[in-house]
Order: sequence, then C-alpha cells, then structure tokens
Amino acid sequence: MQSQDLSQRHAPSAGPGPVDAEQAEAVLAEHYPRLVRLAYLVLPPGLGRGRRVLTAHALAQRALPRGRKQPAPIPAQGGGRADDPGYAYLRERVLRMALAAARPRRGLPRLAQLPPPLPQVWGLRLFPRSGGADELALDQRLSALSGPARAAYVLRGLEQLPDADIRKLLKAAGVSDPGGALASANGVPAHPGLLSSPEFDPCTLQARPTDLVRRRQHTKAALAAAAALAICGALVALPGGGWGPDGAAAPVYAQNPAAEAALDPGRLTRAAPDAWRTADRTDFSVWPARGPLTGDQELLRRALAVWARPGRSVRVSATPGTPTGGPAGPPQLLYAGEVDAARVVLLHDGLRIARYAEPKDGTQGAALDFARVDGATGAEASALVLGRSDANVRYLTAPWVTKAAQRDLTKPDSAAVPLPLADGVTGPLAGPALQSGGCASWTVLQLTDASGTHLGTDLGELVPARLTAGRPGAAEDASSPRGLRTWAPFACSLAAERSAGVRSVNAWVFAEQPLPDASEARWGSPRPEGGGGSATWVCTRAETWRGDGTIALAQFRAPGGAAGAVVAKGADVPACGPRDPRVLAGVLWKSAAGNWYLLAAGSKDTASIEATGGVTASGPGPLLVARAEQGARAELKGVSADGREISGLR
Repeated sequence: MQSQDLSQRHAPSAGPGPVDAEQAEAVLAEHYPRLVRLAYLVLPPGLGRGRRVLTAHALAQRALPRGRKQPAPIPAQGGGRADDPGYAYLRERVLRMALAAARPRRGLPRLAQLPPPLPQVWGLRLFPRSGGADELALDQRLSALSGPARAAYVLRGLEQLPDADIRKLLKAAGVSDPGGALASANGVPAHPGLLSSPEFDPCTLQARPTDLVRRRQHTKAALAAAAALAICGALVALPGGGWGPDGAAAPVYAQNPAAEAALDPGRLTRAAPDAWRTADRTDFSVWPARGPLTGDQELLRRALAVWARPGRSVRVSATPGTPTGGPAGPPQLLYAGEVDAARVVLLHDGLRIARYAEPKDGTQGAALDFARVDGATGAEASALVLGRSDANVRYLTAPWVTKAAQRDLTKPDSAAVPLPLADGVTGPLAGPALQSGGCASWTVLQLTDASGTHLGTDLGELVPARLTAGRPGAAEDASSPRGLRTWAPFACSLAAERSAGVRSVNAWVFAEQPLPDASEARWGSPRPEGGGGSATWVCTRAETWRGDGTIALAQFRAPGGAAGAVVAKGADVPACGPRDPRVLAGVLWKSAAGNWYLLAAGSKDTASIEATGGVTASGPGPLLVARAEQGARAELKGVSADGREISGLR
C-alpha cells in the first residue's frame, strides 16, 4: 500500500516560441487522441456521432502548419501539455476550426459548410462506445450550449485551464464574447472524469455496417442491391416521421432462416404464468410475459428488428463484456408496455437481457440496452430496470416477489418505505445512478419473497446489483440490521461502481483498530473529524457478471465520522473475495495532538505486518501503528498464520 499524499504540484508554464512543421507533426502524433477528443466535444451535436467522429479526425489532421515555420499565436498556459508551444499552437488551430464548424453561414446548410471527413470510411459507420447514465446526461447538457460555451467547458474540464487562459484562447479562436461563453459553461456541473470517458473518445470506436447490402462484383447485381437498399430506406423513413414495419432498424441484409425465425414476433417464447412455482431454478427463464402490449405484434417486430440491425438513430449501450449482436434464435418475452414517455420491450435470450425503448409519440429514434445475466438466480434474478425518468427508476420484479420497498442505505435505523407493485411493476423510486454532485443519501430497492428480504442498488444498468455483508464466502443479504449498519457509512462509495457490469457488492468489517493519542482524533485536512476510540476498516468488493474487472476497496472510518473514506483499492485481485478473503491496507492519519501515524490493518488471520519505504516498522498481529512524517509513502506486506504472504491494497 502507498499512503496517500494530498498535495499536487503543477509544472511552471513555458513561454511561446516558433513552431515548425516537423515539430508540429511530432506533437500531433504524441497528442493526437487528446486533440481529436477536444474537436469531437466542441463540434455541433446535431451532426450525429458518426459524422462528428470523422470531422474531429479531419480537423486534427488539418491543424498541421503548411509552411516550415509558424509563430505560436498563443502564449503557453500553465500545466501539462500546454507547456509545449507546439501543442498550444495545434490546440488553438483545432479549436478555431471546430468553432467555425459550429457557426452556420448564410445561404448554406450547416452540414455543407464542414470540411469533408477524413479519412473516408466506406461501408462502415463509426461511433464512440456508449457510456452510462452520467455520460448521457452530460452529453445532453452540452448539446444545449453554444459552440463557444462548449469549448469553454471542455477547456476547463479536459485541459484544466484557468478561466483567464480560456478567455485568451477563445478570443484567439474568433469568439467575440469569451466571458459570456464562460458564464454559460458555468451552468453545467463540472465532470472532468466524464469528459475522459469512452463515451467522448473518437479514437476508441465501434463499427457498424452502413447499408448492409451485400456488395457484388458484377455491375448488374450491384445496381440491384442499391435499388433494394433504396426501397428499404423508403420503408424506414415514412412521411410524417412515423414508424415503418421495422421501426428504427437498418435495412435487411440476409435471408438466413434461423435469423428470420429469431425476428418473427410470433415465435417469441413465453413462460407459463405459474412456471416459476415448479421450476428447479428461479431465474429469468421462468418469468412470464407481462405488460399491456404483449400482444402488439408491430411493436414486438420493431424491437426484434432493431436488436438484429440497429439503425443510425438507435442509441446502443451494453455493460462491459456483453455482446450486442442479434439473438441466435427466438428470444423470450418478459415485458411489453408503456413506461413514462416510452414503449418498452424486455427480452431474454438465455445470456442477455435486451431492453428496447421507443418514444410513444411515434418520432424516430430508439434505445437498445444490453446486460449479461448468465447464471443469475434467486435474488440476482429478482428485478430489471424498466425505465428511468426525472431522476427516478421503475423496476419489473420477478413473479415470486411479494413486496417491494425503498430505503435510504445511509440511514440504517429508518424504516423502509413501501412501493406500490402492480403486475410486477414498481412505483418510481429515486435512482442513485442519476444523482450528481454530493452524496447525502443512497436509495436502494428492497424486495421480499419466500426466501427472505434482499437489497439491490441501481448502478446505471438493467440489472440492479445485489448488496451483501459479511466475511467473503459466508456473506448474507445486507437487509439485516447488522448488514444495514455495516453499509451505512460506505453507501456513497457505490458511485465508483457505476456502469461497470457489477453483479453484486459485499461489505466486510475486517478490523477494528484503537487509535493513538486517544481522547480525540481527526484526519489531516480536508478529512472529516471524529471522536476518540477505535477506527473501523471495511472492505467493499464488487463482483462483475463477466468475472474479471472486480474492484476491492479498503475503506477507513474514524470514530464518530459520518462516512468512511477509500484509502486503497485493488483491481482484478482475489483479495477480500471468496477465493482469498485476506486483505491488508494502510493510511496516514493525524491525531488531535498533531502527530502523524501510519495505521495498517489486516484480516484476523494476519500474523504480522511490515512497512518499508517512507516508514519502516513491523509488528505481530493484524494491526500496526507507527509514527510517520506528513506525506510519507510506505509499502506494506503481511504474513498470514499459515505462512503465506499478503500484499497490501494500493
């Protein structure tokens, strides 16, 4: 474990200087992904994701100077890449062209004013990977801003520039009112981490075919294929913006009998209403088809067609590790009905849940979401997200669920609030996956069936993650009083697991540690204060549906503190899991007397702990306390009772 250092230093800024073509080319090669992302975020959202991707690459490539020497027009701003005058020069060029693309000129449609996208990609449609609910919300907020305001927001969040440098850069790029652009950008909450997410990365792309028509070598066959494509396009784009037979699906490209059977709504499988009562396994395969639109063949056909061939207007998202291809055979229908402002269809193919949603008003555009559920049974197969609206979420529950309620996980002593349950559909409850800013509460779904009461939390995916508490391998549902008390101080740490394909999250109190300088103790600023006594060490581990990508967080709670703090973590490690429940972590801590200590704790089977590096200390047992200097960094290792080495989480 490396103890945390709260201080950060910025490199001094460099002055401007001449930029020649060779220097600019080297800078472009080094920072190309960053410049393309900048262009993509500033370009008008109305272009569509595919056109924005190609145009962003074109602008970055056109930013190179044509002559041997070009003066750097902008003084280099402080910090990071801006210390390089070549980068500052290219960034200003990319920004100027992206803003020019956002300013329509009279007499020309906006698309006609853009440079032709480079490189040309024939037969493929490229777009960034879809993100989660937070990325979608941010994209919608940015689309409502003007081009200069988007540029100001991106320069502040992505480039980490101060406002004074942003004003200079916007003015140099041709913006007449940089102050107004900054003021507009202030209306969007800061999310610098989201700007770096795959949702806004035009260099990490998904590919889809464009026309999907088989290309023939002979001219006659090619013309026939083009004619078929034109007919399919006419069927999709009906007058008045209404739905065609296949809705937002792309044109048909194959006449495979198995594929056609999978797209026939008449062949959808449906479980008997009481199949779950006698089944050996209580999983999604025994859910009956519910909802008032299960007999709407046109809606079901559109859902199946879009699943197999998502068109340009379809927004596709999937949890990590989930394939998005069409079903291999007729899937199972779980739900079809209206949820808030959309018509929703839930389908299950044995491996995945697919959620199709289209606007009720008949306008074009649809959403298609996927989540892995292989091996789900019992509590893990008890609920699915039907829809999210106005920061609320509605669930479809399993037929064996008898009661539904919501509770605030941060308040273990508060009673659960019952939720109405009609034909398996819950009333709306606050969805923590959509909340932004500070975390004052964390609402979870509580379901009751014959086996007991279970808790699930919305992490921005179709399947709520199950919450458990206790030693790995012997964990129980977090709905017990002990489980609720364990989770309460650490509920807000669940925000770190959003949109990661999480199956379940367990919280385990692995150590209690008496604190030195006893009467009162506090974190070094800006940590929350707490009273004297013993600190609590908790490990929260998130397991994923795909197996890899697990995250183990070691969290420390000072006595009297309202919430814990993450002090170490491990990704794709067995620590704190059923395979290896051992865990070791440490933190620098400041007492009320002003003394700094290294505190380290391991699980009960830890025989000894040793610290090296910035702090040298060792001791027997699962706890270690050693005097330290502020900012010291130490490595931890332990030895278990059976002689095996324990590596500390970092």
